[in-house]
Amino acid sequence: MNERIRVRFAPSPSGHLHVGGARTALYNWLFARHHGGVFLLRIEDTDVDRSTEESVEAIVESLKWLGLDWDEAPYRQAERLSIYRGYAEQLLKAGRAYRCVCTPEELEERRRAALAAGRSPHYDGRCRDRRVEPGRPWSLRLRVRDSGVTVVDDLIHGEVRFDNAELDDFILMRSDGMPTYNFAVVVDDGLLQITHVIRGDDHLSNTPKQTQVYHALDLAVPRFAHVPMILGPDRTRLSKRHGATSVLAYRDLGYLPQAMVNYLVRLGWSHGDQEIFSREELIRYFDIGQVGHAPAIFDQAKLDWLNAHYLREADPKWLADLLLPFYEQAGIPPGEIEAKAGAWSGSGKGGTFGEAVIRTFRERAKTLRELAQNSRFLFRVGIDYDPQAVEKHLRPQALTHLREVHGRLQGTSPFDAATLERLYRDFASERKLKLGDVAQPTRVAVTGGSVSPPLFLVMELAGREICLERLAAVLERGAA
Repeated sequence: MNERIRVRFAPSPSGHLHVGGARTALYNWLFARHHGGVFLLRIEDTDVDRSTEESVEAIVESLKWLGLDWDEAPYRQAERLSIYRGYAEQLLKAGRAYRCVCTPEELEERRRAALAAGRSPHYDGRCRDRRVEPGRPWSLRLRVRDSGVTVVDDLIHGEVRFDNAELDDFILMRSDGMPTYNFAVVVDDGLLQITHVIRGDDHLSNTPKQTQVYHALDLAVPRFAHVPMILGPDRTRLSKRHGATSVLAYRDLGYLPQAMVNYLVRLGWSHGDQEIFSREELIRYFDIGQVGHAPAIFDQAKLDWLNAHYLREADPKWLADLLLPFYEQAGIPPGEIEAKAGAWSGSGKGGTFGEAVIRTFRERAKTLRELAQNSRFLFRVGIDYDPQAVEKHLRPQALTHLREVHGRLQGTSPFDAATLERLYRDFASERKLKLGDVAQPTRVAVTGGSVSPPLFLVMELAGREICLERLAAVLERGAA
């Protein structure tokens, strides 16, 4: 490509950024980065009844979390109204648009009559050559070319043909002076020199209308690529009934941005059989022409698998910082977290407490939220005991062994995994026991269940006081 590629992501700020919109943003960003082009952000906020600043902030926050940086400051359509009105006046003077004084009630009455008569409910063009009396409210309609066809050479769907006779003279400017989507988007894309429009295929039907506006304004028509929608497992449009749908919701559930990017890009695009991509690889390999034209199915299990992979691979120090709010969600008081971290750093152990938790627990977690929940017992909080684990492992003989171990643990120093393992192995050897005969009851007492990461690492992270308290509580309950 000889021209400098310029693409945009243009969300409407009427809610949080949906995963479908995030994938569209990602495809635009990758296309620009692959070709050394420009990616810009435009906020389409002319719908004053639905647009909110909260949504703008959420969209910007989502894009930043995904690492999709833009090259030009966000454009706001609400700040460009004088530009649209100027181009509307230009079309009116050139005779390519006209004033329409039909009221909404009149239009609705004619629409119903047309449908009842079996005709298309298109606008009938009665104001095309009508003189508008001063003072009457009016909207501006495009004088549509109603013969021939509009051909869209879509980069994903191939050649798509639209019969111009199926179009009506659609509105460009409403009577309140606000531009319609199909007008504002063309003016902006033309003035911002957008070369490629990559967007959801629900906009494909708008393309012939917008093409006519480009021609009316004597603007270059960009190349189009309409990305198929994302469906839920039941093959209906992805919605809240399928679970989380916004980018920030997945962040707040404990998913990582690398996993989300990797997952979204593969919802419709592929590069051979490769599943895991670094950001550099995505930029190098991405080709909009390789995006499939069939809808993609959102697979939660696949996202979980990817997130688990990135949890295992990511820098523990980075993950430890991300983990903190999930501990608070799990009911751990901030003071308890700080005390645990301070005691760990003061003990001379390598790394931080958070890094040690990440290394110990991430193999068994799919999300940061799950990791926090799985390691919640490390803190001085109430824990739930698995009844089956209690019945199986905390029998009278096991409690006798735990009472002896409890006594030995009080004087054990240092209280680290290696020392604890030696203590347990020596005890088992002395009593002619298998290590599990005493390790499993301890695991149940300290963690509440029979499955956890390596016991002695867990005990080291929980610390002497919590381990002794949990063992004492089990022994007291057993005695009762």
